[in-house]
Amino acid sequence: MRIISGSLGGRKLNPPAKMPHTRPTTDIAKEGLFNILQNNLDFEELKTLDLFGGTGSISYELASRGVSDLTIVEKDNQMFEFIRKTSSALGLNDIKVVKTDVFRFLDQCAEKFNFIFAGPPYALSEIDEIPRLIFENRLLENKGWLVLEHTPRNDYKLYPYYKTERNYGTTVFSIFIEDRD
Repeated sequence: MRIISGSLGGRKLNPPAKMPHTRPTTDIAKEGLFNILQNNLDFEELKTLDLFGGTGSISYELASRGVSDLTIVEKDNQMFEFIRKTSSALGLNDIKVVKTDVFRFLDQCAEKFNFIFAGPPYALSEIDEIPRLIFENRLLENKGWLVLEHTPRNDYKLYPYYKTERNYGTTVFSIFIEDRD
């Protein structure tokens, strides 16, 4: 696993060998996603939220490309500590790491974000609730993006605010954009 581009591009990450609840986004899928984001978002202006943080690789990639306001939510003790140690080792001391359940966080969060990435475990039975909760709780700024990572068996084309998806084999990114105009 590596950081693909930006100021930290090429840096390798060495997550724990055994991560029972974590499935890191592949480098190929991550590179494809960031090509889309790079062409549509101004990274330096973003306030981001990384749900189901896992290794933290999505947030490290965002930070490497100029995002300075980053929040990661991760409830697993091992991965929470890995994110904290890795962030520090990379000099990313401004990353806020919140140790809690994502659904609890979504219900209690009073902040708004320009970009939310959700990479839940593929077997999560409540995966379909994530977009609903984010939009019901108005966690995105107007024109803010939600990217939900999932398998091809999930389909969000009929969900409110759905815009498009990108398929990378077993990894699909559904993109939703808050539009209050």
